[in-house]
Amino acid sequence: MPGRGARRRARRRGGRGAGIGPGPGSGPAAERDRHHRAALVKVVAFVAATLAGSMLVLRGTDALDRLDHPAPSDGRAVAPAAVADAPDPGRVLQIVAHPDDDLYFMNPDLRYSITAGHPVTSVYLTSGEADGINAVAAKEKSTRPDKPAYAEARQNGIRAAYAQMATGDRTSAWKRTVVPTKGGAQAEVDVLVAKPHVNLVWLQMHEAGNVYEPVTDSLHGLWDGKIPRLESMLASGTPVKQRFAYTKEQVVQTLVGVLEQYKPTTIRAQDPTPGRFPDTKRYTDHQDHFYGARFVQLATAAYAKDVKDRPHFALQNYIGYFNGSLPSTLDPGEAKEKLDSLDTYSWLDRQNHCGSAAGCGDLKVADHPAGNRWTDTVNYARGNGTSWLTSDEDHGLWAFKVLDGQVAVWHRAGIVGPWTGPTLLPGTGMDPGMSTLTLKDGRIAAFGTRTSFGAKPADYRREVVYAVQRAPGAREFGEWQSLGTPETVDETWTSDISAPAVSLDGTGQAAAYVRDGAGTLRGTVQRADGSWGPWERYGGADLHGTPATATDGAGRRMVFSTTSKTVLGWVQPKPGAPLGPATATGLPDTTLPLTAAGREGGVRLWFRKPGSGNVRTALVTGTDGLKVNNLTDLGGLQGFGAVTASGHVLAGRTAGGQLGSELGRDRPWERSPLMFVGAPSSTTTGRGMVSLAVVGLDARLYVTSSADAPDARLAPWQPVGPRNTAP
Repeated sequence: MPGRGARRRARRRGGRGAGIGPGPGSGPAAERDRHHRAALVKVVAFVAATLAGSMLVLRGTDALDRLDHPAPSDGRAVAPAAVADAPDPGRVLQIVAHPDDDLYFMNPDLRYSITAGHPVTSVYLTSGEADGINAVAAKEKSTRPDKPAYAEARQNGIRAAYAQMATGDRTSAWKRTVVPTKGGAQAEVDVLVAKPHVNLVWLQMHEAGNVYEPVTDSLHGLWDGKIPRLESMLASGTPVKQRFAYTKEQVVQTLVGVLEQYKPTTIRAQDPTPGRFPDTKRYTDHQDHFYGARFVQLATAAYAKDVKDRPHFALQNYIGYFNGSLPSTLDPGEAKEKLDSLDTYSWLDRQNHCGSAAGCGDLKVADHPAGNRWTDTVNYARGNGTSWLTSDEDHGLWAFKVLDGQVAVWHRAGIVGPWTGPTLLPGTGMDPGMSTLTLKDGRIAAFGTRTSFGAKPADYRREVVYAVQRAPGAREFGEWQSLGTPETVDETWTSDISAPAVSLDGTGQAAAYVRDGAGTLRGTVQRADGSWGPWERYGGADLHGTPATATDGAGRRMVFSTTSKTVLGWVQPKPGAPLGPATATGLPDTTLPLTAAGREGGVRLWFRKPGSGNVRTALVTGTDGLKVNNLTDLGGLQGFGAVTASGHVLAGRTAGGQLGSELGRDRPWERSPLMFVGAPSSTTTGRGMVSLAVVGLDARLYVTSSADAPDARLAPWQPVGPRNTAP
């Protein structure tokens, strides 16, 4: 959070979010599909019958072995929501710039993890000391500045909020100790005595104290080389007594040491490329937030490269201040739970429950604990795509997610073959969020963005990259190839591009689209010789998140993107032609992630209703221009984030953080026990089955399937590979 005036100015700002490419690959010919269809139906029936009777005792490898040797089925339905091998809860590590960034921008995910009993550790880079005045606005002028005391008050508020979430008692005791850091200094570590799996780590570096303007003594200044070391700012109540200063490399090594200690399987961080406002060119987020996130990028890269005794980890990034300018994602009940944590943090009742002269919370936010509508919402900055699972012409499955900064691939050969993976493709620096595309020759192509670092701060760069299967069905992929980026200078828009949305039109021509830093649509199209054209400008304004694209029944490519008020669309007048102009769809405001798929001759969209979490859908047709038909509310189990749709299956995150699914119109939504990273993904397999996958908080792949029929059920979830623990 910013300092005194900056925080209040941030609430008055306007401000800036996600989607997907097309889903599964198709079979080569109708004849081949006819040969497989009967077998598919039999296998689905077998899975349902066998696993329904034994889902409480089957382990993952046993279930996969049985799928290799199918037996006749009696066709019984399977109860949904079971997991054949109970998931490891994983270990969550959050790294934020200031005390309260986690409460504002990572909740309710934080609360979900704590209340589920998962190990959770939050790391605070700076002390958040601001101007040292811990007072509501009316008493600022009469309150003496005391930066160490204000830093202590914020710590007290965080401890109270976490204790409240974990135990229901804000006064629940903490054990506070001093530990050496790998960077050569000391940190404070707090362990919640009643729930020792909840930890807080205070690194206590100096904060910038200004949202936008350059501040030499800050993470930004250290990153840019304006200062050789960043000084500490020790809270008045901390057991750490020795002042220190960190070089850039020492900050990185300190974070590597924290990662080594806690061995997380899920890492949560802020957005390293939030962009700027088009009119003022000011950052859309606090400079501490995104430069802190860049230090996390360096640290996770070093940890992945140098530390071998560790589990795989997934990374999730969160949008910061700009949430206040986007439609709310949380239903009223979830928003109230989030606000309750901020009420505790901001010490609304002024009771001295912590026994500290510095105060028991952050009075700067007590006038308005909701911030700039930040407690009404949460948005992922990356990893919202739902096309990372796809099928091939032999009905095998392929899953692509980023683990350890590399693209991990899981593969199942054929309809009942064994799974392999995760196999990490060569190449580091990959950002969360992958999309897949099946090319017209049957090969699978995986698309994403990659971050690279150089010797100079200006060398920070993000670019769109893709890798293509060596041959249809082959496990080998070619090297990552760069499509470049429409934002070549980091200083201009902080390298703010979305993940790519990719699709193939009726001529077999591939295209990739991103939202650029100025909030417009950019795209590149593959030429007949395999090369790619320049990043063309397709217009639009006020675009947020990642575009979504799919192809209609006539082979015309459509592209969609959310704005802060509605959805814009583009359509090819005919296959092979350039996109037409940006067109207003007339849809109401939606939350950020869009899902698009070719359906019913047009392209069907799925998205969430703001302030509700309910799933909505509409069919968009492209004959004589874009037309939206039959906007429908499909209900849901609240929640937020992207919704995946294949065949009759819809799935997405519910309130509580688990996966919710709906298997047909007018059927109730059902909840699974799985909590997961990013977005779910699904794909049709041939014409007889739908497969659904998530990556759990343990960074392990989980898959299930269902017959593509109106009365079908989901089979029990199966984990792929061994439990994700250190070697």
